[in-house]
Amino acid sequence: MILIRVLTFSLLLFSFSLQAAPKPIPKAPEIAATSYILLDFNSNRVLAQKNPDQRVEPASITKLMTAYLVDKALAAGDISLNDQVTISEKAWRMKGSKMFVEVGKQVSVEELIKGMIIQSGNDATVALAEHVAGSEEAFVEYMNHQAQLLGMSNTHFTNSTGWPDKDHYSSARDIATLSQAIIRDFPESYQFYKVKEYTYNNIRQFNRNRLLWRDSSVDGLKTGHTEAAGYCLVASAKKDKMRLISVVLGTKSDKARTQNSQTLLNYGFRFFESNRLYRANETLKKARVWYGDQDEVALGVAKDIVVTIARGRYKDLDATIEIDSRIEAPVAKGQELGLLVVKLDDEVLLSKPLLAMSAVNDGGLMKKALDRIKVLFE
Repeated sequence: MILIRVLTFSLLLFSFSLQAAPKPIPKAPEIAATSYILLDFNSNRVLAQKNPDQRVEPASITKLMTAYLVDKALAAGDISLNDQVTISEKAWRMKGSKMFVEVGKQVSVEELIKGMIIQSGNDATVALAEHVAGSEEAFVEYMNHQAQLLGMSNTHFTNSTGWPDKDHYSSARDIATLSQAIIRDFPESYQFYKVKEYTYNNIRQFNRNRLLWRDSSVDGLKTGHTEAAGYCLVASAKKDKMRLISVVLGTKSDKARTQNSQTLLNYGFRFFESNRLYRANETLKKARVWYGDQDEVALGVAKDIVVTIARGRYKDLDATIEIDSRIEAPVAKGQELGLLVVKLDDEVLLSKPLLAMSAVNDGGLMKKALDRIKVLFE
């Protein structure tokens, strides 16, 4: 491998000699909850956690998966926001939190989505599940399949609402993964999660996520509560270019889940920063190619490279590129030809393959002959 320094972080790289020793990051706060996790949305770095993979009852946070699958059906054109859904007796009879739809009446998909997300209506949730899959039972199969696709290895659903069931469970990490998918895959629908109130059938109800009133940076996602699950809250907040997701499960009160979530978010924003170092498909380096119809190939990364580090340490980042010592045609687009390594002090923050941004075909006989001569001189 050939080691090449890439001066990605400008002249700040050369100013470290006059800098004072970096301030240590305080220990993550310990909060009174069964489990929790705080992670950066873009870099996926976990900033605080407790029992993140413990299987717990998710209560109404389950509705995040229902909402995700409704969004997928909308994106696929299987349903539309204007569809009129006839409310079944099963949906109408649902206990717990309600949108207060009436049996036999028709309600639009858009209204039901608001009733599910803002009001946490179990009736609206079942109506949507039936509309997408024909029955709630069939919809639950979709839910578990989607959980597998997202890598939610500690999750299993038995219903669309979060109604208590011993075989219905998830984990803080899995819920954070699902939350990332909602924000990433359906940004237009994500706007519903920050709406503070919704009135349907002359009944005005408020979003139970109290952080929407307390912190202007918070724009989602969902609360949950049952006797067994305790009080739970999934929150997401964005400041400047940094977005955090906190999942707090199993607290003792509405006030506790709100305060604990705020504590985690404050910790993340106060002591960490996120930086996008490279964009997907951006040319980071050009590498020499032998025996091809082109002499060079552009190298880049498949996805945006984002790192989350202690606040104020951006100038201390060190990036290196390692390129294969002899690259010979043919080269396929997307072929791994090197490695990008980003370090902070002696810690490797990330290591990502460098990919060919385009294909390089075999050169003609004359080109190959000329390259063989050049190789001899090199």
